[in-house]
Amino acid sequence: MILETILLYSVVAFFYVISPGPAAFLAISNAMTASMRIVVISTLGNISGLFLLSAISIIGLGALLTTSATLFMIIKYLGAGYLIYLGIKQFFIARNSLTGEKSGNASRPVRSGWSYYSEAFILAATNPKPILFFVALFPQFLNTSSAIAPQFFVMTGIFMMFSFMSLCSYGYLSRIARGWLNNPERMKWFHRVTGGLFIALGLTLTQLRNA
Repeated sequence: MILETILLYSVVAFFYVISPGPAAFLAISNAMTASMRIVVISTLGNISGLFLLSAISIIGLGALLTTSATLFMIIKYLGAGYLIYLGIKQFFIARNSLTGEKSGNASRPVRSGWSYYSEAFILAATNPKPILFFVALFPQFLNTSSAIAPQFFVMTGIFMMFSFMSLCSYGYLSRIARGWLNNPERMKWFHRVTGGLFIALGLTLTQLRNA
């Protein structure tokens, strides 16, 4: 790949990655309720899912998903269902925190790092939008006269790097604002709003058309 092609791809990937989406909201939620260590673990899960989708796209399965209405619909509704599940879980967290506040016990259930990793991985792997992104963009930047594998790793690595930096930045900025949300009532509404956003994103995802 020539330098101009890499730079052009990087610009397109950067603006796609920094736009808020389910992964960003999950990073913000984890930053508010856990720690930056958990944000990093969750982000690693997310970019692992992105790597899987990129690999699927580059070996041709992505094209199959975008041309098969049935497969696309299955992936789409799995992703939408998982987003809605995460939204409902946020509402339960808000309710439990309110109950804990009233009872004088606001402790949260302990979660393993693996649960945060797998949660983000599933969120990324069941989102058809990155598949459409990879399938639509990769052919535009690939040089078919050169080896495909090195180009795949370069473009996927750039996308994963931007994703990692973006999600960690969302998490860090949220940690800075956490002091304002130390109030239990504000935190309860944070979970409600976050839950509503996840559910709204899930419902929006069901309207995504197979391009």
